[in-house]
Amino acid sequence: MKRNLKKYRRSDQEQDYEQEQEKSFRFLNHALILILLLVSCGKNYTPEEKSYIAKIEKYRTEKNEWAKNDPSSPFNKKGKVEFHDLNYFEVDPSFVFKSLLYEYEPKDTVTIYGTKGEPRKTIRYGYVVITYQNKQYKINIYQGTTAGGETYYSIWFTDRTTNNESYGVGRYIDFEKVDDPNNEYEIDFNLAYNPYCAYSPNYSCAIPTKEDFIPIAIKAGEKKFHD
Repeated sequence: MKRNLKKYRRSDQEQDYEQEQEKSFRFLNHALILILLLVSCGKNYTPEEKSYIAKIEKYRTEKNEWAKNDPSSPFNKKGKVEFHDLNYFEVDPSFVFKSLLYEYEPKDTVTIYGTKGEPRKTIRYGYVVITYQNKQYKINIYQGTTAGGETYYSIWFTDRTTNNESYGVGRYIDFEKVDDPNNEYEIDFNLAYNPYCAYSPNYSCAIPTKEDFIPIAIKAGEKKFHD
């Protein structure tokens, strides 16, 4: 009986030790999370940058509501797709650039392909130039036509996050062209979004070409939706 009691006490002490170890681990884990939060919150953003970040966060919240509830969203229009909040990189003001629009002459009509293999004709209209970490990168602007006959302009791109943190086909940025040749355009990668085929196989979307690869990690905008 004494032996059993001693054995029980040793087991009890071992259990107490394991509980203490678990508490220590939880404390360290919470401390690490707190440190990471403090580091991320400690960036020295200007008041203008803070206002910009708040604007983008508000836009993302509104887009989540649209994607979840609007009948025309890719989560509802062609059959119901299970929804969770869209995934994003943290808003980063350093991924906002300014550039003139440089038009190609002549403007070539090129064939691109959709994710279901269908060929599509589009016009390689021009390009913008961004400077990132003291290097310049040329980004193509494409002109297309909607099913309703409306003209639109778009950036389609891949980068070093593609098929890792971001969607494997690529991402898009809408481009609003104006008639002023001296207009300075804003290219905001925090607004980069996934095409509908990133959420549902019922859609086909344009695949960026090799010329549309930007050889940097653009950790801004939308991430992968599916793991």
